[in-house]
Amino acid sequence: MSDNDPSSPLVELAGVGKNFGNIIALSDVSFAVRPAEVSCILGDNGAGKSTLIKIISGLHQHSTGSYRVDGEPVKFTSPRDALDRGIATVYQDLALVPLMPVWRNFFLGSELTSGVWPFRQIRAEEMRATADAELKAMGIEVPDINQPVNTLSGGQRQVLAIARAIHFGARVLILDEPTAALGVKQAGVVLKYISSAREAGLGVILISHNPHHAYLVGDHFTVLKQGTVDLSAPRSELALDELTHYMAGGAELETLQHELRRMDPPDVGAVHELSESR
Repeated sequence: MSDNDPSSPLVELAGVGKNFGNIIALSDVSFAVRPAEVSCILGDNGAGKSTLIKIISGLHQHSTGSYRVDGEPVKFTSPRDALDRGIATVYQDLALVPLMPVWRNFFLGSELTSGVWPFRQIRAEEMRATADAELKAMGIEVPDINQPVNTLSGGQRQVLAIARAIHFGARVLILDEPTAALGVKQAGVVLKYISSAREAGLGVILISHNPHHAYLVGDHFTVLKQGTVDLSAPRSELALDELTHYMAGGAELETLQHELRRMDPPDVGAVHELSESR
């Protein structure tokens, strides 16, 4: 990506396909996310969303097409490769340890240590202070940085995972169905911090099956259907009802509605006259 062109994609896929033996999971998928943009990937179960994010995050390699990061072709061999390029993924299970305190989860896998093995020690006070400061900087209020993560709400856990990814250098944040198991209030909290990540200049990839949540924060929308792109449009060219229409099945739903539409009930008076004439 050119330093003087902030509109250039951070991540760009062109004509990407993925095969598992004879099974075609993705075919000719093109997708991009730019700095300070929320790019939404939507689709029903089995549409190919999971396969696509696994390619972007380094869990799978694409079979066809090209994958570029900052304009350079890549073929990651592991999620660590993607993370080294600033691409972090927050999955639904969040990779949090329920009984560990908030600050330990914030640094999980990236603990600050001093000394040499076998006498290495974690710098607990520094980690507590850093986690507390970083969460507060994002406007995240945790009653006690020492409380176990399982005492937080679902929305707070999602936001903790987002803050952790940003702190450790994410430039592209992939969020896998972050509001799927949340109520309205908690989903609103998560969507607020997705907007905050965009305002901080990150490129956000939001995977969702909820068009209403996606439309609240999204700048560009890609709808997958059976492994192919059924819709790709910026927010300026797409209304919520159109997005919902695509998510609901579009033309297929209209055909089904036509097939299931019942005939209008017969006029009661006409039926009575017919019976009297007999």
